[in-house]
Amino acid sequence: MGKVAFVFPGQGAQAVGMGKDIYDAVPSSREIFETADKVLGFDLSTMIFEGPDAELKQTFNTQPALLTTSIAYLEALRVKGIQADYVAGHSLGEYSALVAAGALSFADAVSIVRARGNFMEKAVPGGQGAMAAVLGADREALSQLCVEVSESGHIVELANINCPGQIVISGSYLGVAAVSERVKEAGGKRAISLEVSGPFHSSMMKVAAEQLEVELNSVSFQEPKISVVANVTAQSVTSGEALSKLLVQQVYSPVLWEDSINYLIGQGVDTFVEIGPGSVLTGLIKKIDKTVKLININSLESLEKAL
Repeated sequence: MGKVAFVFPGQGAQAVGMGKDIYDAVPSSREIFETADKVLGFDLSTMIFEGPDAELKQTFNTQPALLTTSIAYLEALRVKGIQADYVAGHSLGEYSALVAAGALSFADAVSIVRARGNFMEKAVPGGQGAMAAVLGADREALSQLCVEVSESGHIVELANINCPGQIVISGSYLGVAAVSERVKEAGGKRAISLEVSGPFHSSMMKVAAEQLEVELNSVSFQEPKISVVANVTAQSVTSGEALSKLLVQQVYSPVLWEDSINYLIGQGVDTFVEIGPGSVLTGLIKKIDKTVKLININSLESLEKAL
């Protein structure tokens, strides 16, 4: 029998109204939303359920909102006794994975990601950073192109290795623009500019990482009860202390999502359950390996269907 991995989405999956069905139907899921409101000291739940969308899209709101909603759906699965062999999350989703693995309490996680969002939002002045999704490019050729442009004085780096044919680049506005204009040199079809508030997962985020490290050092990490596959290494991590250090590096390092999924498949995982809003990760995994089983838990209806 194959193994199961729970995977959790990151920023970009948010939508006003997410999680309201599970809040209404499952008491332990409702408690997750109530805990978030209490820890953060404001009514995050109302913002999630009613908006406005512009407020929910602000990084320091988006991050705790997505974590809260993902863990609320996870709680609904836990009530039914369903467990995973591995967990992983895409960028912000790694915090959901750590909560799922028992390495970090939800209360600590929601407090940290609120601060993380704030640090990331403020790390680079508006308009100076950018990100773009590059379609069809060769990974090594695109990496080399980024190095060439960076050597000219405009920082640009690989940020998310999502799946074959989809890599996100990040860095200065001029650096991302320069690579975007030259993607065909790396075998790429085109580059699509992303609506983001900063150059996430680039070296321009090191200031945010330093601030985050202080926050992470103030909370207690436990040894995970389920193996966590980290974004930075695409390998299993079984030490709470190591996970804390990797979260610092994650802010300015590329998310090795394609590598992480291939690692999990190599460990015998044949079923991936995406838990949280949207279905972005399900789409990416399908492009990495069409043979694995994919389950999406992003609504009460999808939960009942899966069960």
